[in-house]
Amino acid sequence: MPDAVSGADAPASAKPLVLTHLADRRIVAMLGLGFSSGLPFLLVYVTQSAWLSEAKVPIGILGLLSELTLAYKFKFLWAPFLDRYDAPILGRWLGRRRGWIVATQLGVALTLAGIAFGDPADFLAWTVVFSLALGFAGATQDVVIDGWRITAVAPERQALMSSFAEVGWRVGNLAAGAGALYLADAYGWRAAYLCMAVLMAPGMIAALIAPEPEPARPATHERAGFVETVVAPIRELVTRLGPMAVPILVMVAGFRMPGYVSSAMAMPLFKSLHYSNTDIATVTKLFGFGVALAGTFLASFVVPRIGILASLVAGTVFGSASHLALAYLAIHGGDGGAAFWTFAIAVSVDSFAYAFASIVLITYMSSLAASEHAASQYALLTSLCALPGSLLAGASGFIIADVGFAWFFVGTALIGVPVALLCAYVWHVHPRTEAPAA
Repeated sequence: MPDAVSGADAPASAKPLVLTHLADRRIVAMLGLGFSSGLPFLLVYVTQSAWLSEAKVPIGILGLLSELTLAYKFKFLWAPFLDRYDAPILGRWLGRRRGWIVATQLGVALTLAGIAFGDPADFLAWTVVFSLALGFAGATQDVVIDGWRITAVAPERQALMSSFAEVGWRVGNLAAGAGALYLADAYGWRAAYLCMAVLMAPGMIAALIAPEPEPARPATHERAGFVETVVAPIRELVTRLGPMAVPILVMVAGFRMPGYVSSAMAMPLFKSLHYSNTDIATVTKLFGFGVALAGTFLASFVVPRIGILASLVAGTVFGSASHLALAYLAIHGGDGGAAFWTFAIAVSVDSFAYAFASIVLITYMSSLAASEHAASQYALLTSLCALPGSLLAGASGFIIADVGFAWFFVGTALIGVPVALLCAYVWHVHPRTEAPAA
């Protein structure tokens, strides 16, 4: 049946493949939505930690403030309600998916503006409150964009939509990282955060041009209770996985733990070594953008050839071992610009491994979600993979105060050893959990 939105009835050879994709307004919208999804997370804590470091916030408090991203770990609690109910007012005008997307984007823009008018040096509580609100708005935006992506196209086009979402997300992440740091050096942190608020506009435009998917379930006036609404997707997932549910879910929970703990203290490390915001932006975001894409492309090449579970083992070993590069940087990367290439190489190794491991995990988690609970179960799995590492990251500043940066990053590398062993166990004991090759 011809696809009226994408113009799929035209001959494949009539125009280049890229133009064919861009003629589909869902694809164009996905780029914009991916961009807006990539903005908030770094601005909640990672980029902001450079501002907090400049404001002389103690290293122990900096570690605790990494918990500002907790909303991203608990988003599964409210994700089922976003699948079931419309957004107030906007839902009537735009539909369930697009209404929630625009509502959350407005929330992100307003909370970014709130952070901009704070001063963490004199009134840290203001920054904390608005950062928590930003985390909630950004996490909710991710849920509703994932829900739109999953329901907007047929299953066979999900890989295409995911790839365009990833490109958009990387560009948004670049803006929130390198862009905000460059702006902070040139014009100050208030201007940087206000500019980030304005950059939510392309995502709002994308939400307005995106077609509203058909409802995933018939309209109903039934009001399921909170517990049933939240528990239903979890119960279906655990029942379907059977006896392997516990080891698989523990594996997902631990897979990115080393990365979350490490990333919480990466920016304080760079600032302690006296690198400027411009140097940090150039290496971690501008140069790192290409490095991360290379890791993404390698994962897309490797997974179909060796399988997703073997890729999970490789990803956790590679991702954890890469933290030794940051330990080396902590010892040999002082004197700011004098050790610039030590800085660049160490960060590139870590960024490449992180991107590779992340794509492998995303592919595996997507394969675990059932279509009828796709958005809710994917939110559950992403929350599960982030929560343990985030909680452990809260103590990272106090650990560094005792043992120093070098031993801290050696420790985060060692966290990956039991996780790799668990991945290998799942691979060999229960190979039928293998996702189909992309």
